[in-house]
Amino acid sequence: MKNHALALGFGAVLLLGVVASADAQVIVTVDRNTGAAATHAFKFPRVPSPVAGDAAAKAKLVLVDGTRDDNGGGLDGLTDGLLPHEEDEPGANFFFDAGTAGGRFMMDLTTTVEISQVNTYSWHPNTRGPQIYTLYASDGSDPKFNPAPKAGVDPTTCGWKRVTAVDTRPQGDEGGQYGVSITEKSGSLGTFRYLLFDCAVTETDDDYGNTFYSEIDVIARGGSGQATEVRGLMSRTSNFWLHTSNFRRRISAACVSQSIHVRRDRSHL
Repeated sequence: MKNHALALGFGAVLLLGVVASADAQVIVTVDRNTGAAATHAFKFPRVPSPVAGDAAAKAKLVLVDGTRDDNGGGLDGLTDGLLPHEEDEPGANFFFDAGTAGGRFMMDLTTTVEISQVNTYSWHPNTRGPQIYTLYASDGSDPKFNPAPKAGVDPTTCGWKRVTAVDTRPQGDEGGQYGVSITEKSGSLGTFRYLLFDCAVTETDDDYGNTFYSEIDVIARGGSGQATEVRGLMSRTSNFWLHTSNFRRRISAACVSQSIHVRRDRSHL
């Protein structure tokens, strides 16, 4: 199959190309891989591949509203630099519980960062592939700042800035690997410490419309080169599946700076 380079006009039909959203000078770029083009490397025509060592690598993630699906991975898997190897690998993705209408999670970068890109990635063979969310950001300085606004609370009334809305649903088949890159014409989205993702379902025809989110990268202005170099090493990871009668584990071993990093996917226990 092939790559699909897509872009979103806010509130509009999915179009080819790259366009600015209705939110000031924010640009939302969307790429979609299908078939043989969808691989563990998450290589896209326009959207940067996921990186390790970005500004989100040591972020703290908090579930603000909604319920995590126990079949999936935890929120920490969104920033660990490790990616799924298959299109339907629940334990390597975070997603909200089946039959629910999505939810919200907050990312605390632990310090203010001038952000040049927020990149989000997902992969699923069906309706859990596309991404639908609204991104908010804050530096936490507003006296009214609420770090965990529940569903029904407008984040812009409690210290958050609305950055943009994302909806990558294509016409027709929705399966595939999606990459979204949120940037700004000036090169800077702003200086923030907190990001809030307000996620919605891709469909309501059944209970399985919550997106399989694989990774989220936050790129500091001027910091993308180093992060990309680290990803280059980690993309050569050796992976092994160990099976016993009651569990399976994936061990990912990568030699980075002469160190071996091992990850156990607890979701497969």
